[in-house]
Amino acid sequence: MNSTNPTNSTDSTDERYMRLALELACRGEGYTNPNPIVGAVVLKNGKVIGQGYHHKFGGPHAEVFALEEAGEQALGATIYVTLEPCSHYGKTPPCADLIIEAGITRAVIACRDPNPLVNGQGIKKLRTAGVEIAEGVLKEEARCANEIFFKFIETGLPFVQLKLAESLDGKIATRSGDSKWISGKASRIEVHRLRRKFAAILVGMNTVIHDDPLLTVRHLEGPNPVRVVLDGRGRVPLERRMFSDGSRTIIATGTMPEEKEAELRTIGVDVWRIPKEDTGKVDLQQLLVRLGHENLDSLLIEGGGETAAAFLEAGLVDKVSFFIAPIIIGGRSAVPVIGGEGVAQVADGLRLRDVDITQCGEDTMITGYLRR
Repeated sequence: MNSTNPTNSTDSTDERYMRLALELACRGEGYTNPNPIVGAVVLKNGKVIGQGYHHKFGGPHAEVFALEEAGEQALGATIYVTLEPCSHYGKTPPCADLIIEAGITRAVIACRDPNPLVNGQGIKKLRTAGVEIAEGVLKEEARCANEIFFKFIETGLPFVQLKLAESLDGKIATRSGDSKWISGKASRIEVHRLRRKFAAILVGMNTVIHDDPLLTVRHLEGPNPVRVVLDGRGRVPLERRMFSDGSRTIIATGTMPEEKEAELRTIGVDVWRIPKEDTGKVDLQQLLVRLGHENLDSLLIEGGGETAAAFLEAGLVDKVSFFIAPIIIGGRSAVPVIGGEGVAQVADGLRLRDVDITQCGEDTMITGYLRR
């Protein structure tokens, strides 16, 4: 890796190098699930002598790469880590022990690891060994970078993000059902960047029937998420592209004929029978519980409008990203971006916090978190 120093002159020294560690951490997005993304930087005499990030689940942690690159120079140096170093034996040895053995004298840590096996124990071990600790540097940025991990480790449920692309007048398809392409190429690349972060991706039955999507990562490199199709009555057609490319696909259903299930399993598709609500629809909360039990720590919902409405109305969405294209579709029969009954009063509408507005080519991406 290149030892490039960050240049943001408005940050303190600790913030500058923690920011570099966060940039490194993000290189592991999508590869470490259900583990966190982590970056580490070793600094001595104002110079970066080692840096690294967690590359993949089960592989060496960020501290290992950073300390290996620093070598013997690590003696007396400072290490910056975006998440508290682990203190227990898992798939790899404790990183806190490696830091102590390397002779690091100061550790700057963005935030504690909420994993009960760590949660303060790594910091305690370092302090006991005489390592000076600075905790909480860019804490909120670090928590945001690991929002998937934090929710999953604290609740056992996947982090849920809703992504939709719509026209300026709030449509996702014309009256004939045509939807390609509402958003531009820059937005589609950003969507694929989103996809590679998530362990699973979900669409409803109507999207599968009308769009026949692949739901894979194509515009850039990255792992494909597990595909989940919400199919309450077992109507999914077998002649869909997603059933023939080898990537894992799950049909989440409440009711399905046994012969249809057997056909799907024959072509390699998993069928999950999820408990039904009183309305007869799939219990979405129970679906999230099942995903969590499968160690699928995150779910990206890509539509359609009825599926989006169901998750929103159930209060199960953590974050939304809407891509708004400068195009007007019009028509009472065109498909609205959010279906369902909707609220009766504007005051009851779902509001976002921490809203970010970004330009993607000609489109505008609005991202925010649901207020609870």
